[in-house]
Amino acid sequence: MTDLFSPIQLGDYQLPNRVFMAPLTRARSLAGGVPKAGLKAEYYSERASAGLIIAEATAISPMGLGWLNTSGIWNEAQQEAWTPVTDAVHEKNGHIFIQLWHMGAIVTPDFIEGKQPLSASNVQLEGELRTPNDRKQKLVEPKAMTITDISQAQDEFVNAAKKSIAAGFDGVEIHAANGFLIDQFIRDKTNKRKDQYGGTIENRVRFCLEVVEKISKEIGSGKVGIRISPTNTVWGIKDSDYLKTFSYLVKQLNDYDLAYLHILEPKPNSDHFIETIDYITPKLRELYQGIIIANGGYTKETAILSIQSNEADAIAFGSSFIANPDLVERFMKNAHLNEPADDSLYYSNDAEGYTKYPTLEKLRKTA
Repeated sequence: MTDLFSPIQLGDYQLPNRVFMAPLTRARSLAGGVPKAGLKAEYYSERASAGLIIAEATAISPMGLGWLNTSGIWNEAQQEAWTPVTDAVHEKNGHIFIQLWHMGAIVTPDFIEGKQPLSASNVQLEGELRTPNDRKQKLVEPKAMTITDISQAQDEFVNAAKKSIAAGFDGVEIHAANGFLIDQFIRDKTNKRKDQYGGTIENRVRFCLEVVEKISKEIGSGKVGIRISPTNTVWGIKDSDYLKTFSYLVKQLNDYDLAYLHILEPKPNSDHFIETIDYITPKLRELYQGIIIANGGYTKETAILSIQSNEADAIAFGSSFIANPDLVERFMKNAHLNEPADDSLYYSNDAEGYTKYPTLEKLRKTA
């Protein structure tokens, strides 16, 4: 019977298990979005036993970067800094994709020299972020992107995908979730456009599908995944009919023969589940013909049930992988799991709360 530890063919790759590492924004970068290569190489290589590592959200352009001390993949310096990270993972026979990120309206002006951030429409979202000036800045009203802006952003996604492969990543995950730029086009709360990129569902998903198509043509669809979060309301983003909207999107994604579709949606009875919102992953599963990665508050037990019931093909774990570099071994041995450190350390810029978690092997050696 298929379980968490069964191998899986995912796009171009045969992977040893279905315990995947979710993309986790962890900062640990230098100025200009250049990753701290040594620290990140240690962090990701410690977790190389995952069936697949999906590395952190990584900006595709300066206009798309609005989170302090996070990485980019749009220039040569960033590409070169990522290369030892992928090398370290591959030396341990791991596989690693990178998540390509444009934050859109969630970029504050302090990050972009006082400019107005870009989005589908000029709809201001909720919340605030710490800026390079070490102050909290509320989100502002963005600029509605012109057709030229849209074309440029799509070219930036393609450029980032090319540089990712050149840096040694096995593939890329298109970040179309969590209220960021692509999601801002998909949802009707943030997309008020009247042109070919707005109005109907078909028009609102156009930007997303064009990014998928262009990246797939550039690096091959077997190296491309996409992440969606259909019922997520972070930053105040919403849709008037999320089931209809995301059902249409998922059906269209069948045309591209992607490596996978990654659905971020808390399971009922998990910590982040919202009782007033329906759980639609099973309905999307019926529509999508390829590999589905599920993510959202899974335990080992609920993950196994999800795979055995054919609700998903693999499960991505987030905080469990933060605290347990050897999560696969711990699951196999039913071993005790480390608890994550204080979440204030999630976004700090050093090793504490990042590479300081003990593995079972380290514990045996010190016993």
